[in-house]
Amino acid sequence: MNFLEMQKTINKKIPLVSLLYGTEDYFIQKLKDLIVEKSKVGEENIASYDLREVPIQEVITDAETYPFFGEEKVIFAYNPTFLTAKQEKLPFEHNLHTLEQYIQSPVDFSHLILIAPYEKLDERKKLTKLLRKNAGIVECNPIKSNEFSSWLQEMTKRLQIFVERDAAEILEAELSTNLQMLESELTKMALYVGDGGNITKSVVEQLLAPTMQSTSLRLVDAVIARDLTSAIQIFKDLQKGNEDPIALIGLLAFQFRMILRVKLLRTKGYGQSQIQKQIGAHPYVIKIAWNREKSFSKENLHTIMKQLAKTDSILKQGKMEKEIAFEMLLYDLITIDQQA
Repeated sequence: MNFLEMQKTINKKIPLVSLLYGTEDYFIQKLKDLIVEKSKVGEENIASYDLREVPIQEVITDAETYPFFGEEKVIFAYNPTFLTAKQEKLPFEHNLHTLEQYIQSPVDFSHLILIAPYEKLDERKKLTKLLRKNAGIVECNPIKSNEFSSWLQEMTKRLQIFVERDAAEILEAELSTNLQMLESELTKMALYVGDGGNITKSVVEQLLAPTMQSTSLRLVDAVIARDLTSAIQIFKDLQKGNEDPIALIGLLAFQFRMILRVKLLRTKGYGQSQIQKQIGAHPYVIKIAWNREKSFSKENLHTIMKQLAKTDSILKQGKMEKEIAFEMLLYDLITIDQQA
């Protein structure tokens, strides 16, 4: 079952036993909120357990105990490591037989939700198979690239706004791996344009909160413009947010590597769409690199990549203070002779 299917299920009737697994917090939190909303239980009838600290048999005992207030209770049980292939050493033992029995015959006044923040489950285990057969189980992993448009449509429909194609490209390139931030940013833009409003590329560029990805693009722009002052200021702004220069070097390396790959393929006669298929990156990423490759020769780009690798090594070995090393890197990148 996927997220949307589970939403529909919960809206009709909350499963007595559910398993939410995956690494996408956005999906897990949304389903948790929906379960609490639809169950209409008070805080006194909501319990949370960490299964790395409490054995599952204690959780089942709670589930089988009739609520003192109201007619239903909701129990969230986090980190069921016994559903994964890798076992974790704990100071107690989980009685999984108790859970197996409960899954097959749960009480009708409790909703037990197991929350497993793991990409995969061990499908060979009897317990996993029982959950597949008897519980509401949903995968909550990050969306695939071909699913982004559907999610954007779902969010914009709910917010009663429209997003133009150029604006959608930027949002996908920046936020396709963070649905929580995507929803937050779209909500902000919806307030800006109003009901039925149109989100244009200009609106996105004006309102989108800076990300490491967008910051690396701005730094590349500063290198192209040979604007050391702007580059240093961008870096200073990042420092206020405690961003790690090593991570930023990684993003810069990605940007310049993409520019180099596009340049090499372009010299072989590849068109923009052909390059996109060859590299497999997002069309917006290719479009940006396509427009920027003219500012660099192949020799410049190879030199830039070597300089990035050198600075990365210096920082990781602690041979120089990060701030000084990164500012020297920016100076070196900007003073490299650029030729069309």
